[in-house]
Amino acid sequence: MGEMTAPQALAALEQFIGKWSMTMGFAPNPTDAPPAFVTFEWLRGRLFLIQRWEVDHPDAPDGIAIIGLDPSKDGYVQHYFDSRGVARLYEMTVVGKVWTLERIAAEPDFSQRFTGRFSKDGNTIDGHWEHSSDGSVWSHDFELTYTRAA
Repeated sequence: MGEMTAPQALAALEQFIGKWSMTMGFAPNPTDAPPAFVTFEWLRGRLFLIQRWEVDHPDAPDGIAIIGLDPSKDGYVQHYFDSRGVARLYEMTVVGKVWTLERIAAEPDFSQRFTGRFSKDGNTIDGHWEHSSDGSVWSHDFELTYTRAA
């Protein structure tokens, strides 16, 4: 993990732990957005982070992701699975308060990336998804905000 040890790198994921509500930029008015929730919790042994989400909208799947250290790079890997039967693999980084996910796919599939920023108090993550058909020209997909639940 470069200059960080594995325990330090896994400790950087601690800021995700808990229950969050999600607001997606599908609706022009955020109050019209479908109810959505996500939880992050450690798998027993604290080597993998489990992310689960539910979205009350037919076009947005429910799912689960398993996050762990990427032994071949300085960062993490996220294994994504959703209720449509989609499975994806993302490269992930967490540098301070910035969270990134990226997947470069071969044709005919599309590439995706996410950038999220934790607020100073750690109770909000403001982010956005982008997509690309060629892995080099990126277009905005949608906004996504996580708000820590009380």
